[in-house]
Amino acid sequence: MPVSTWTIAEPRKLAFDDPVEALHVRVVDGTVNVVGSDDPHARLEISAIEGPPLIVTQEDGRLTVAYQDLPWQDFLRWFDPESRRRSAVVSLVVPAAASVEVGVVGAAAVVSGVAGRTEVRGVHGDATLVGLTGAVRGESVSGSLEAQSVTGDLRFHSVSGDLTVVDGAGASVRAESVSGDMVLDVDPAGQPTDIRLTSVSGEIAIRLPHPADAKVEANTASGRISNAFEDLRVSGQWGTKKITGTLGAGTGTLRATTLTGSIALLRRPPADDDVYAAEPTGKVL
Repeated sequence: MPVSTWTIAEPRKLAFDDPVEALHVRVVDGTVNVVGSDDPHARLEISAIEGPPLIVTQEDGRLTVAYQDLPWQDFLRWFDPESRRRSAVVSLVVPAAASVEVGVVGAAAVVSGVAGRTEVRGVHGDATLVGLTGAVRGESVSGSLEAQSVTGDLRFHSVSGDLTVVDGAGASVRAESVSGDMVLDVDPAGQPTDIRLTSVSGEIAIRLPHPADAKVEANTASGRISNAFEDLRVSGQWGTKKITGTLGAGTGTLRATTLTGSIALLRRPPADDDVYAAEPTGKVL
């Protein structure tokens, strides 16, 4: 299949007749919106652009929207002192089954309705992921990642970016951060929980369904700790504090570690319970 190329220096709309199986987007400042659709054809709208043009290419099922000098390789190390003169507002509709890679430097990214694999990298741009059913990978220097109703496995690495999971139905969440906070509200719909979180100084809060099913091991070297589950044991008065024990059959795994941040395990109430049932009722250290 021949390569099709467009150079976009002003607002423009494009429709693509050839199938799109993979999308790559790399933008500095502005906004990126990607929506998965039942439509087999992809559509692009660049509603605002300032600075160098964006290069759009389509080849062998891959659609790329990016600056010529902004590669995906070593994306998080990219630096250009003139980058503040760039900005673009990019919106795309792609087949829901397509894989999506989005890289942002200072831009906000929103990806929704995608069933294929999604990877988001941000230097200092925030990302919001909504209703994704495929595997999700996130990397960030200082930007935050919010995942809403994501059912695929989630992996996140950051220096200082926060992670927020809302109505998480995926069974597996693994995240590492130096100073970013992690807040998870998960209900894996009967699947064994697989949560593994590590932070140096960030705070960790996890809300689990009740009853839950996991072996729990959470510890902090000098932070506070709180627990809402009577079946778990809270130990330690000076230095390291721990929450350990088994919830339900212990089929799943919950591990959380932070050096100086606090850890809170909250109980997610059944739908017909009062919202205040989610507050910690156990021991706080």
